Amino acid sequence: MAAIKLLIHAPTPEALMRAQNNARNLLKLEASAVVEIVVNGAAVGAAIGIIDESILPLLVLCRNSLQGQQLDPPAGVRVVAAAVQYLAQQQALGWLYIRA
Repeated sequence: MAAIKLLIHAPTPEALMRAQNNARNLLKLEASAVVEIVVNGAAVGAAIGIIDESILPLLVLCRNSLQGQQLDPPAGVRVVAAAVQYLAQQQALGWLYIRA
């Protein structure tokens, strides 16, 4: 069976908390899974405060949301131009999507 490739969409701070738990839980059960937490909207403010080293590599932040809130991403965290575009492109490539 192919490895799971999962996008967890987190547009709110509450969704971001759920997304982190979802990612941890899936990775415990499916060590070969590839998980990305795609963060936009109000959640980007919460995302820039994350210090958990197991979560930081999973984050994908929306540049539009960062700029709209005048925020800078943490060093080393992936940023894409627009979360909506990234989510659509990844799904077209076969990634699964859930909204946290």
